[in-house]
Amino acid sequence: MVNKDTLKADSIAGLTGAIIVLPQGIAFAAIAGMPPIYGLYTAMITPIIAALFGSSMHLISGPTTAISLVIFGTISKFAVPESPEYIQFVLTLTLLAGVFQLGMGLARFGTLVNFVSHSVVVGFTAGAAILIATSQLGKVFGIEISREGDFINKWHQIFMGLPDTNFYVFSVAMLTLIMALAIKKFTPKIPNLLVAMIAGSVLAFFIKGSEHGVTLVGKLSAGLPPFSVPSFTRLELEELVPYAFAVALLGLIEAVAIGKSVASKSGQRIDGNQEFIGQGLSNIVGSMFSSYAGTGSFTRSGINYTAGAKTPMSAIFAAVILMLILLLIAPLTAYLPIATMGGIILLVAYNLIDFKSIKQIFKSSKAETAVFTVTLLSTLFLELEFAIYMGVIISLVFYLKKTASPDIITLAPDKDNEHRVFVNIEQRPMPTCPQLKIIRIDGSLFFGAVDKVEDFLSNVFDAGEPNLLIVGNGIGVIDLAGAELLERQAHKWKAAGRGLYFCSLRQQVTEYLKNGGFDKHLGKENMFETKIDALQSIYNQLDKGICANCTTKIFNECSNG
Repeated sequence: MVNKDTLKADSIAGLTGAIIVLPQGIAFAAIAGMPPIYGLYTAMITPIIAALFGSSMHLISGPTTAISLVIFGTISKFAVPESPEYIQFVLTLTLLAGVFQLGMGLARFGTLVNFVSHSVVVGFTAGAAILIATSQLGKVFGIEISREGDFINKWHQIFMGLPDTNFYVFSVAMLTLIMALAIKKFTPKIPNLLVAMIAGSVLAFFIKGSEHGVTLVGKLSAGLPPFSVPSFTRLELEELVPYAFAVALLGLIEAVAIGKSVASKSGQRIDGNQEFIGQGLSNIVGSMFSSYAGTGSFTRSGINYTAGAKTPMSAIFAAVILMLILLLIAPLTAYLPIATMGGIILLVAYNLIDFKSIKQIFKSSKAETAVFTVTLLSTLFLELEFAIYMGVIISLVFYLKKTASPDIITLAPDKDNEHRVFVNIEQRPMPTCPQLKIIRIDGSLFFGAVDKVEDFLSNVFDAGEPNLLIVGNGIGVIDLAGAELLERQAHKWKAAGRGLYFCSLRQQVTEYLKNGGFDKHLGKENMFETKIDALQSIYNQLDKGICANCTTKIFNECSNG
């Protein structure tokens, strides 16, 4: 609820956000290959629309490093960066990405991002950070690095060009970088990137950098975002659609992940579908007002929450204040060295790498390590949009492999427990009934898992077990292949004069079997709601001669029989 108190808190948070995004917007535009002003346009339009139509109270959208890099890697194939044709391509890509995002939101695909593992995001982000840093080293050392060529080729150019380092350029970049690090460490409340940019500009002025090869960004336009019309030619649409989907997917992953991260601190619940809609509309509207593709920013969203923001109005305040600031400082960017931007972007790239998560990935799981490594290497050596797809595909392969191998546990009653609760006999050895084997299937019983489960059940059958009880509360999902498997096994056991029984099946599994008529083939008399019902019925059908000579007596019915 917006009121006087929230407006005050949001305005303060908005002022902080506007100051933070000013240097970031210029830096991100440089990464995207766009004129610097377009980064600020994106920081004005995108957050307003995303705030109005999204679900998060604290998420701040706008230009980001990863999206900027994907845009550069995509559009630089078709046009020269910063050229009118390049800008036109970027705006069209932004519109298409927004349409994809809006469509997925309206189709309620908000859970789609849950299928993209955290390792994919960490790997892609780390790879993007390395590529970003690589792209800026030429500007930092003052040497000429071709935009063409792959990752290895660019590093070869860097090493070959080091002897020609322009130390005027290098000193400006290093002062900026060191100043930004020092301010962040010793006076974190001061906007370190903005002050560092000023310091680099001052140094360039006093050493007369323009006379020694220190090039400047140039004066920015002091106007508000102008209206723009994305191109809709068939050729452009055909070329850009595959890349637009990758940009849309990456943007949604970032926005929802960041929104959930901040929401975990604020106690808010994020609606993934609504966030998809908000991000989609922000890019669609943004493309019509000279903004390139944006998404949620972790840095600005975290600072927004920390600064005391209460409602999405903080994002709107930040955008409006940025417009006012731009009108005042636009002429001053004429003194901003490109080397200063290089130093800032190096720091931004370093902060992108999540060293803590990378360490956890390598410690916790070989599968996650493989996903991270494949995504990272794909980002460095393949097309960026393909790297995202590659990471998602590898994640799904490991996910399907895991779900295709449900755990099958042999159970027995705990004789030391008065309620005779069932325990895993591999973890806690217990005597078992010679006439009844009890197992529990933990996992989905779908087409991918059928082979493993059928092999296990066949082995139990071949071992001569007279009766088998399957505890089904661990079966979350069943499909046609799974139901047919149970049907085959039921016929097999019945034909051999043995019993196959089921208990504790989840409601959705029971309904699936009933709707498909499988319950008739399994035998309704063999299906029980609880383990107690199952044991009472099965016990009455056991060979009492064997029971009389049995020494285990593990069921309550054994003592009462």
